[in-house]
Amino acid sequence: MAFFIGRDREARRAYGFDEIALVPGEVTVNPEEVDTSLRIGDLKLEIPFLASAMDGVVDVPFAIAMGKLGGLGVLNLDGINTRYEKPREVVAQIAGAGPEESTKLVQELYRQPVKEDLIAQRVSEIKKAKVPCAVSTIPQNAAKYGPIAEAAGCDVFVVQSTVTTVRHKATRYVPFDIAKFCKKMKIPVIVGNCVTYSVALELMEAGVSGLLIGVGPGAACTTRGVLGLGVPQVTATVDCAAARDFHYKRSGKYVPIITDGGMSTGGDICKAVACGSDGVMVGSAFARTKEAPGQGYHWGMATPHSNLPRGTRIHVGITGSLEEILYGPSRLDDGSQNLVGALRTCMGSVGASTIREMQTTEIIIAPSIKTEGKIFQRTQRIGMGK
Repeated sequence: MAFFIGRDREARRAYGFDEIALVPGEVTVNPEEVDTSLRIGDLKLEIPFLASAMDGVVDVPFAIAMGKLGGLGVLNLDGINTRYEKPREVVAQIAGAGPEESTKLVQELYRQPVKEDLIAQRVSEIKKAKVPCAVSTIPQNAAKYGPIAEAAGCDVFVVQSTVTTVRHKATRYVPFDIAKFCKKMKIPVIVGNCVTYSVALELMEAGVSGLLIGVGPGAACTTRGVLGLGVPQVTATVDCAAARDFHYKRSGKYVPIITDGGMSTGGDICKAVACGSDGVMVGSAFARTKEAPGQGYHWGMATPHSNLPRGTRIHVGITGSLEEILYGPSRLDDGSQNLVGALRTCMGSVGASTIREMQTTEIIIAPSIKTEGKIFQRTQRIGMGK
C-alpha cells in the first residue's frame, strides 16, 4: 500500500524484522525431522547458512570450520587474505586499533595490492580440508579473479557490490557483463546485492545461480546513513522471493535467494526464511565466534574505501565457539546462539518440514512483538530487553 508523503509524491510502506511475527501452524512437526538444506547449483549444504565475506569473519581456518559444520564460509578475494601472506597478523592490527584510528588504519592496510597467486593458494588451502569453497569479489575484479578461483577448485563464486543491476551505465569503463560471466563460469555464480522485484528478476534471467538480498542492513554497514539507500529486509525478501517464484514458473529454473544482513538472532533468521528466503548470509553473529579472525571485531566490506567509506569497525565481542553459535548449547539468553536449533524449532512450530514449506508461513504485522509483556526483561536488560 502506498501513502502520500507530500503533494503528488507516493511512498510505499516497507517492513523490517522487528515489525512482524510468525503465526504457529495448525500442524506441528518434530524439529529433528525437518530438512534445512540449501542447494546452490550442484552444491548442497546441510544448513542454509553462509558466513559473510568480511575479513573479520572469514579466513581460511574459519571457512574450513564452517564447512565441517554444514555451512559455507565465503572468503573475500579483495581483502586481507589475498594481500598478505599472514593475514591474521594484519587483522590483529585492525582489532587492536582505537575507535578514532580504525577506519584510517583499514584504508592504509588495504592499499597493499592483491596478489593473484594468493587467490589460488587460499582456495587450495580450503579444498585440502575437503569442504566446499566459496569466494567473493567486486564486479570490477570478477573477470580476472573468477578463472583463477575456478581453476584452483572453487565451488561457488560470488560477485558482490553495494547495489547490483544487469543494466549498468558507464562511459569511462566497460560495465561488467553479468550474463556473459555466468555463462563463461563452470561453477555456480551468486550475485548481489539487490532489494527489488524487477532487478531480482533481471539478474535471474541473466543466469545467476543465487541472489543476495539486502542493501545496508548489516551491523557494520553505514550505507543507509552515508547514501540513504536501502529497503528493510522483510519487504526486500518478500519482493525478491516473488521474482524467484515467477522466474521459476516461467523458466523451470529455481534460483535461491539469500537474505544478506540485518539478522542478529535466531528469530530474525526464521522470519527471513518465512518471508521467502532460501538461506541467510550472516556476519556479526559469526564475528562473535572464537574461530573468527577479527578477535571480537567486525567491519564492513566497504570500510576500506579510500574516498567514501560505507562501513565501520564495531566491537561485537567473543561469545562462544562456532559450533555453539550454530548448534548450541546456547549459553546466552538473547537468541544469538544455536541458530540452527532456533530455525528447526520454528519450522516445527509452524508445521514446515522443508524450507519451501516454511516460506508459506502466515505472517502478521506486529510492532509490539518484541516488547509485549517484556517490561522486566527491558528494565533488567536481559533476554529480549538487551
